[in-house]
Amino acid sequence: MRVVTWNINGIRAFKNGIKKVLDSFDADIICVQETKVTRELLDERTAIVDGYNSYFGFSRGRSGYSGVATFCKDTATPCAAEEGLTGLLANHGEAVGRCGDQSAFSNEELQSLDGEGRAVITQHKFRGAEGSETLTVINVYCPRADPEKPERKLFKLRFYKLLQSRAEALLGPQSHVIVLGDINTSHRPIDHCDPNDVDNFEDNPSRRWLDGFLFGSMVNENADEMDDSEISGGKFVDTFRHFHSTRPNAFTCWSARTGARQTNYGTRIDYIFASRALVSTSFLNVEIMPEVDGSDHCPVWAQLSCTLTPSPRCPALCTRYMPEFAGRQQKLSRFLVKVSEQREVSKDTEGPLPGSQEAGEISENLSPLVAGINTAKKRPSDGLPESSVFKGKRSKHVKTVPKPQGSLLAFFKPKQSSVDPEESGLDSERSGPEISHKGTQNDVNDCNAMHSMQPEWHTKVKEETNNCRVTEPKAEGSCQDQSQSNATVYQESRDKKVMGPDFWKAVLHGPPQPPLCKAHGEPCVLRTVKKAGHNLGRQFFVCARPQGHASNPQARCNFFAWVEKGK
Repeated sequence: MRVVTWNINGIRAFKNGIKKVLDSFDADIICVQETKVTRELLDERTAIVDGYNSYFGFSRGRSGYSGVATFCKDTATPCAAEEGLTGLLANHGEAVGRCGDQSAFSNEELQSLDGEGRAVITQHKFRGAEGSETLTVINVYCPRADPEKPERKLFKLRFYKLLQSRAEALLGPQSHVIVLGDINTSHRPIDHCDPNDVDNFEDNPSRRWLDGFLFGSMVNENADEMDDSEISGGKFVDTFRHFHSTRPNAFTCWSARTGARQTNYGTRIDYIFASRALVSTSFLNVEIMPEVDGSDHCPVWAQLSCTLTPSPRCPALCTRYMPEFAGRQQKLSRFLVKVSEQREVSKDTEGPLPGSQEAGEISENLSPLVAGINTAKKRPSDGLPESSVFKGKRSKHVKTVPKPQGSLLAFFKPKQSSVDPEESGLDSERSGPEISHKGTQNDVNDCNAMHSMQPEWHTKVKEETNNCRVTEPKAEGSCQDQSQSNATVYQESRDKKVMGPDFWKAVLHGPPQPPLCKAHGEPCVLRTVKKAGHNLGRQFFVCARPQGHASNPQARCNFFAWVEKGK
């Protein structure tokens, strides 16, 4: 059996499709955190993946925030599944085992701890040495302690306490537990890129909680020779350190903003914890996968010797049972029905299915080519009636009436309006073919004379007119082309005078010229202060190289310079 955990930093960021990502791990259970999707935004392609059954936890208060999901292969279908840690989100008979002692929490606090979509529990069966045994997998995305929000520090510690209470309550003689995910705390200095910059590293409340939660949590070369009374900790094991107790620079999270992944300047905050009995009997190896891109975290996998027994039916929490997706899947026999029969059936089922998605949501979940939906924006019709806009191939039964061609004399008619194009400015360009110079009586007489000439000459003039382009006229005040050309030249000269390069340079100030950092002599990058305070919004320059340890010559130097106001 293979288990994978990964903070994906947004499940909709998978450009090549989620199935391709899941298949690449070749794992039985894949747990992802920080999906950043609510139930309203979850689409069918993400919720129902061929070959897998999935279980989601959603944030109730904020959209695009938090969220976890567990994907199980059909060969590892769980026998039970539950959202959250408190049991309050589970329907009757759907809770996974015992919930533990919750007397230290108020009902409002329990609802708050489960309201951010930070946990999903699945329970599986496998054949062990003593017969059928139970394995419970708790997929968690623990809160971050925001330094600017003291209440979040307390929220994080209360979440830890609730997690420990639920995990320990599920343990038993033939009942094992795996807790995995983004714990959001680096346990020991070996798990941090620069622990010297952290004050009171060992005294951090989150690290002290880990000391009490983990068995043998102290990194010691002689840990195997120590008895249980000399080893700190509780009922779970940090499986990575169990196999790699002294490996340095084994990090799972890096700052994407500073490019710290290039210099491996990160922390290890993604874990796979397991009960002591399961580690000693079934765990074969645990590794991190820093080579996998796509997030500011990397995956962690564990290999076990046991083989899961799939349940014949998915638990009720499975996404395929959600009302918005139920009834949408079709059987293989559906595609073997004759075309004529399919058309007859479709006439009777033109309306939306009961309990299905709305038409707008369905069109978003289907491929535009399959659904026959044109996703491109409609081009403007330029004021033409709807019937005159091109709409693709017409039906054979539709007869189109050609638009009558205008007479040549329409271009030689004297102007009806008394407004001169030189005075009208921009309006002369909007007026179209009806605008012309002021015609004289001689011009009208000349036009009438031209029209009364022989038919051969008239036909020749008509052909030449149809093939002509708007160019500079040969005679002054002869036709509309000269009026339109003059208006265009006037408008272009006016635009160049008013909105030329000098105009935009005077209005818009480009970014300031970056200075060179002193250590490398390379152009710096421009940053903006986003932290609340008196410097919020100010810009500054720093070295363009990725963040790293001070001893790393490839990392960025300590160059810093504020951008002066007005530049």
